[in-house]
Amino acid sequence: MEDYSFESVSNFEALYKAYRKSRKGSGHKKSKYKFAQTALYGVSMLKYQLNSKKYFIDRYNKFKVYEPKEREIAAGSFKDKIVQHSLCDNYLLPYLSHHFIENNFAGQIGKGTHFGLKVLEQHMLSAYSEYGMNCWIVKCDVRKYFYNIDHDILKDIIEFHFSDSDILWLCKKYIDSAESPGLPLGNQVSQVFALLYLSGLDQFITGELGAKYYGRYMDDFYIIVRSKTHAKDCLEYINTFVQSLNIELNEKSQIIPFKNGIRFCGFHTYITSSGIPIRKLTNEKKRKGKKKYIKMAKLVNEGKISKKDFETSYSSFRNHLSFGNCVKFSYKLDKEISEVLDKEGTE
Repeated sequence: MEDYSFESVSNFEALYKAYRKSRKGSGHKKSKYKFAQTALYGVSMLKYQLNSKKYFIDRYNKFKVYEPKEREIAAGSFKDKIVQHSLCDNYLLPYLSHHFIENNFAGQIGKGTHFGLKVLEQHMLSAYSEYGMNCWIVKCDVRKYFYNIDHDILKDIIEFHFSDSDILWLCKKYIDSAESPGLPLGNQVSQVFALLYLSGLDQFITGELGAKYYGRYMDDFYIIVRSKTHAKDCLEYINTFVQSLNIELNEKSQIIPFKNGIRFCGFHTYITSSGIPIRKLTNEKKRKGKKKYIKMAKLVNEGKISKKDFETSYSSFRNHLSFGNCVKFSYKLDKEISEVLDKEGTE
């Protein structure tokens, strides 16, 4: 039987393992190095602070990122990152994974965007087999989701799921570390809380609404139904449920003819009239991917990043492209990047 207890989070072994995992991240270079000088002492202090309830959360380092869209990131300190790793990896995710529906795709081991896209494709093929092309997709996302999560409602949700008073103390400490409403983008624990906040919606859609073809990636979700009337009813019920959480659907949430396909997890997926699934990277993702890697190739030429780092990153992007029908785009991008890199030897 798995140990779902505060001790599984606050013991030395769990915290030291979380420390080693946190070291692998790219940020916190100075604080990471400083912590490493006395790592055994630092981990022991975290254990003491957690078990004595003297643990405190440092101020966040706030900055903006502009890809894929402008967002404010609130990055926690290195020692807080360690505690979050231990809390999420040893308690929250193992416990909650038994309560999440299978088609909740984000932030869990064995899932992610590619898993979500595979499920979406299977849902579309099944809907095509059952309904033909004359069915409908309800496509929704939540407006500024992370910035609008209500602290009091979130606390009620975690109190419903967790009975351990020490776990509740630590979770609430992280919730209260940011102004309400909203959770800090950049916290691992915020990602888990965001998964949990809409878990009731998953149960409502699959249970009360009886949706067979439903999937959610964080605050982005879809349902495939037989008729437009049913789709309108579903959207109305979902809107009411979401408002009960003090959040609201993005105005872009809509009802789409099945034949048009759906944009989900960065790809446009659709079924041809003959029942063939097609998955293509969205034009926005193509544009941003091209811009990013052309710029990185120029930085290689300028000696500002290593060719090895560029190749590692670009290889990951190419693997992502291979998940869709992106042969022409991949070939064209390879050619353009080669031309940029080849300039190094001619200048």
